[in-house]
Amino acid sequence: MLGDITVAKEIYFACGYTDMRKSIDGLATLVQETFGMDPFTPRLYLFCGRRRDRLKALLWEGDGFILLYKRLENGSFQWPRSTEQIKSLTWQELKWLLDGLAIEQPKAIKPVKPGAIC
Repeated sequence: MLGDITVAKEIYFACGYTDMRKSIDGLATLVQETFGMDPFTPRLYLFCGRRRDRLKALLWEGDGFILLYKRLENGSFQWPRSTEQIKSLTWQELKWLLDGLAIEQPKAIKPVKPGAIC
């Protein structure tokens, strides 16, 4: 289905700045060459520009790429500028990011791995 991002098995975002002039081919090349990942898998890749008011998302749907673009009219994304090149996100962290919040919410209840009691 066109634009159904829920088919993504994993979500990744590129830390730092990305040239927002890049199109599908440029972003797919960035995923493949810079991050060493396969852009032809059902993963959602997120990119943000220097001004942090625009976001691009790249997703392989099995028969082609989807490029989603969001521009904020007011405010900016809380985009991490960490030294990591690419970072994994949960669906909840993606929601926080799109709502203008930081992805690391200190008061959020974090999921626990099985066997990690006390």
